[in-house]
Amino acid sequence: MSVGNRQGVVEAVRFDLNKFHETWMELLYPRQRGAGDTVLGKWRPETAREKVTYNAWAALGALVVAVLYPLALFGVVVRFHARKIDVSVEKLGAVGVILLAILVWGGLSALVEFRLDYSNQAANAIIAASVVAVLSAALAVFFRAVGGRVTTVVFAYPFGMTAIFLPPVVAALVSEDVAQFSIVYADQIAEFVRQSVLEPVGLRDYVVEKFDMTEFAYVLIWIGISVPLGWLLGTTVALADFIRPKGE
Repeated sequence: MSVGNRQGVVEAVRFDLNKFHETWMELLYPRQRGAGDTVLGKWRPETAREKVTYNAWAALGALVVAVLYPLALFGVVVRFHARKIDVSVEKLGAVGVILLAILVWGGLSALVEFRLDYSNQAANAIIAASVVAVLSAALAVFFRAVGGRVTTVVFAYPFGMTAIFLPPVVAALVSEDVAQFSIVYADQIAEFVRQSVLEPVGLRDYVVEKFDMTEFAYVLIWIGISVPLGWLLGTTVALADFIRPKGE
């Protein structure tokens, strides 16, 4: 990287951080962001009390920015790949995406349903997961088409991640080789929740007694992972849109 490029990167990062911090400051104080473009200029504290609270808020904002900015940079990468998916969805069309999901998952459900070497419980879990996957894909496309930052983050990304995360779980229920990945990790996650979340509040024995680790439990565990992950990815993309609008 040349000296000029390095300086350009440094200036871009400095601009981003300043924009983030000024936005944070403007949550409590007027004329903080882009104040240089106004006649009044940037608001400054005058009394000793105002200076203390202003500086404390600024220090807290520096910590918040330090946490959010790396997520925003990661969101730029996620947005790049999300755009590629959007292009594919636009080529297929909403109906095409739904029909493709129905074809793939419906075919798998039919295969399992008419195979006699799978238990009814396993077959039912696979069919249930297939229904969730098709519905998740359809809802992800729907909410993406509706648009809006909040709608996309809260609904489109979680449903999209659910449609992506369920296939390996379903495959694990019919393949011992794949099960070494998703089922084993699901067991580890479940044990972590039992030890770290349930045991301190005295609910571990009750939950272990009432809920068995069946095929449906594995499906629910991975859905429980995909939804928060979808929220996280959607939030990083929203942050990326804030520091680097799509046109830039």
